[in-house]
Amino acid sequence: MPEQITSFRCGYAAIIGRPNVGKSTLLNRILGQKIAITSPRPQTTRHKIIGIKTDAAGQVVYVDTPGIHRGGKRAINRYMNKAARSSVADVDVVVLVLDATRWTEEDESILQGLTAQEAPVIAVVNKVDKLADKDVLLPYLKKLAEKFNFAAIVPLSARKGDNVEGLEAEVLARMPEGEAMFPEDQVTDRSQRFIAAELIREKLMRRLGEELPYALTVEIEKFAVEGNLFRIHAVIWVEKASQKAIVIGKGGAMLKEIGQRAREDMEKIFDAKVFLETWVKVKEGWSEDERLLRQLGYDEREL
Repeated sequence: MPEQITSFRCGYAAIIGRPNVGKSTLLNRILGQKIAITSPRPQTTRHKIIGIKTDAAGQVVYVDTPGIHRGGKRAINRYMNKAARSSVADVDVVVLVLDATRWTEEDESILQGLTAQEAPVIAVVNKVDKLADKDVLLPYLKKLAEKFNFAAIVPLSARKGDNVEGLEAEVLARMPEGEAMFPEDQVTDRSQRFIAAELIREKLMRRLGEELPYALTVEIEKFAVEGNLFRIHAVIWVEKASQKAIVIGKGGAMLKEIGQRAREDMEKIFDAKVFLETWVKVKEGWSEDERLLRQLGYDEREL
């Protein structure tokens, strides 16, 4: 059980794990709102994203990270792995998210990389709601405890919210005493411009993930606020002309659907009317070119 908190605490907690274990879903659940995009496709998250949870007891700055993965020799894969691994360097707590339904070689590799970690590591066993046989959970937790000296092991369901408050208590109890680093009403360090691009990319990943899983990225060319109206012009970059045709769809139907869904989410999050225009353009080899990646916002110098 976490210790009784008697004074205000504040610190950083990195959320790490292999792709598609529910890291971004967990962050959104903790914050009570959508900050990080999600999809059933691995490697949906490409950037480090900070989510800030403040209450009377303290402030925890959660760092959501791309899934750490093996293979993938392109520049964007190297960027994502570096973004994830660099996030644990100076945090107060590491939250390792695992899938209750299976243990993989990638999980093992990530765990081995934490052996020299000075900050306490909390294991989150996510997706317990998907276990057909709940009797397998206790043996899984027992084996996990034997693998590593975890500060705590917390089974939960990020999707349903089961026991997420238990995780938050464990994290906060291990934060140092100190004043808040961010205003209490701030929930992320990312701009509305960044969130707009990510929402469009989320809709692309959800609709086209099978056909174009990693060949897509989004750049916001114009972001203007006129009272309660946001005017946003976005370019969807692909790597081949054939991919452009897929994104646009027959008679422009696919692009229209993606734009509509993204706009609806933006209006909810920004609490304003949104005028969104989207174009699809080809930039060959963008995911393999470090210079192009920097131009599109994937800058290792910021990690």
